[in-house]
Parts: sequence; C-alpha cells; structure tokens
Amino acid sequence: MFHNIPKPMLDRMAHLEEMDLRDRQDGTPRLERLRQIPPETGRFLALMAASSPIGAFLEIGTSAGYSALWISLALQERSTKLHTFEVLSAKIELARETFRLAGVENKIKLIEDDACTHLPKYKNIAFCFLDAEKEVYGDCYDLIIPKLVPSGILLADNVINHADKLEPFTNHALEDQRVDALVIPIGKGILLCRKPSKEL
Repeated sequence: MFHNIPKPMLDRMAHLEEMDLRDRQDGTPRLERLRQIPPETGRFLALMAASSPIGAFLEIGTSAGYSALWISLALQERSTKLHTFEVLSAKIELARETFRLAGVENKIKLIEDDACTHLPKYKNIAFCFLDAEKEVYGDCYDLIIPKLVPSGILLADNVINHADKLEPFTNHALEDQRVDALVIPIGKGILLCRKPSKEL
C-alpha cells in the first residue's frame, strides 16, 4: 500500500503538506487554515482502514482532502467509497481539486453538508475518521457508535493537543462499555475506538 502510491497522489500530498506548513508559519486565520493531519497519522489511518471490516467508510471534516487520500489507499482493492463531509466552501473547492489531481474521484464521495444531518441514514459503519470542529465530537460519536459493525473502528484526532476541550469526550469513550478504546500518541493524539466482534 505504501510502496506503490501513485506519483500524482504523492505530488498532491507534498503540495498540501507545504500549504499546511505555510499556514502555520504565517498565522493564517483559524477557519482558513488546513489544520490537516501529519503524514505519520495518515499512514496510521490507512493501516486502520485497511484492517476494517466490510461496511461504510466515513470521514467527518474533509479540509483539503489530505487525510482522505491516505484512507483511499486502503480502498483501492475494495468496491467501497469513502464518504467525506465538509461545510466550508473554500475547503470544498480545495478538496475537489485534490481528488481530481490525485486521480481518486472514483473512490471518494465529497458531501457538502453537516455530517450530523446525514449520519442517521448510515446503518453499517466499518470505519470513521473524526477530525472536525471539536464541539461536534460528542454528537458525532453518539450517532456513529451504535452504527458500528462488529470490529468497526472510529478514530478521532486531536485528543492530545486539544485535551483541554476534548477531555470529557475522550473520557466518555474510554469508559464506554460498547467499545474498546485507547489514546494513541501519534501526531496530535488519536483516540481509537473499536467495537468488539461480539457484544460486551
């Protein structure tokens, strides 16, 4: 998976990494910043997605499409598409460009709307990456966890670097008997939740 990433995808990844670094260095206003994951988190996402069972693959918070590219690597040998949600028009345009230039438009469906209005219609979620405004984490979690298939995975970003805001959310997940959960110190901190193959 990591040894045969197509050059157009590698080129777009590198371009977005440069944009993200520039955003952080020049003080770009918060809403306009990409605020994307680092490459090591991307690799982790791809491995987790590749290890996920059959079902729906979701991403909440597309930004410019960088994390979706990593997740799409795990879907190259599946008929499944990644459904990714974004509400900011500037980022939607960047993401569309990303998917076109990287050649993954057939593996990713970009939905221009609030994910919470769509999550109730998904019945069998195999994988979800949550990387949106921190205020929606709890609502998204409550909508996703009941829909996870056995062995399904939910990953939530920023639980270490935004621990002040996300501590109640993280503690709730760690104490939730419906899932096995762990905070992984990779990138900005990933909360990994996995639904057991048999109900607890």
